[in-house]
Amino acid sequence: MNTYIKNFVFSASFASALFIGTMNWASAYSIYVSNEKDNTISVIDSELLEVIHTAEVGERPRGIELSKDKNYLYICASDDDIVEVMDLETYEIVHTLPSGPDPELMVLGPEGKLLYVANEDDNLVTVVDVENRRVVVEIPVGIEPEGLGISPDGKWLVNTSETTNMAHFINLETNQVEYNVLVDTRPRVAQFTADAKQVWVSSEIGGTVAVIDTESHEIIKKIGFEISGIRPESVQPVGIKISHDQSKVFVALGPAARIGVIDRETLEVVDYLLVGQRVWNLDLSPDGTRVYTTNGVSNDVSVIDVNSLKVLKSIPVGRLPWGVLTREES
Repeated sequence: MNTYIKNFVFSASFASALFIGTMNWASAYSIYVSNEKDNTISVIDSELLEVIHTAEVGERPRGIELSKDKNYLYICASDDDIVEVMDLETYEIVHTLPSGPDPELMVLGPEGKLLYVANEDDNLVTVVDVENRRVVVEIPVGIEPEGLGISPDGKWLVNTSETTNMAHFINLETNQVEYNVLVDTRPRVAQFTADAKQVWVSSEIGGTVAVIDTESHEIIKKIGFEISGIRPESVQPVGIKISHDQSKVFVALGPAARIGVIDRETLEVVDYLLVGQRVWNLDLSPDGTRVYTTNGVSNDVSVIDVNSLKVLKSIPVGRLPWGVLTREES
């Protein structure tokens, strides 16, 4: 090989490596996991795919949510009956928010000012002003409220009530329940599609996911799951995430230790992915190329490639990992 060719090959290789390095840097993000039994938050680096920090928080952390500017993490400290606010630069709790008793899940409104919190013990959704740190209103719902999903246009909040077995459609202009949709036993998570035309609701004990038309409030289809060698009662849908391109829906199936993959167009299950034990919740990476799952009994997080539908790695975290979300680095 002559000198010119050698230099060309070296330059091309160097440029390629530089591009890849720049691309990885640009897409760097962190993954946050609430560990229900350890009272900690695990911080995972997306490039190393390992825990780089563990922060101590309040009692029984479960639902977690990012502030609108992504500088703070809201944490449902369920046994302390508060929402803690963590500075993501220092990992310190800087203040708390009132939440009502036993906060479990929450969702931030599109303007970033109002936080909607499900209070399992008193059958309310508490609306909290995060700037003034006060309760704005309490919305009566069904028995044991659990999941919360907010429509992208900010018009509707859907709350699921475990014992009432309903999805409650709350008008966010009036803060009143306007429609109730009966679903299967023990509904858990509600997830809107990007166009706000559908909301998907998981029913843990019923073993189904209901696809509800937002305008008519009718169930389009109930999707069930059948896994060879797994007892039906072990298939317990909880977490739901819809891929960024809206083509796939990922559903955490609890003790079945599987993620169900649903084709959004056909509403059929197309695959099952083996993950850790008692998979509970999940989140997408900021670029939509990966899914991260919390596996509560095996105390780890599974990493899934969205395109190949392959499980890439298992990352050990704290005990009883519950909530998970990702945050792109600024």
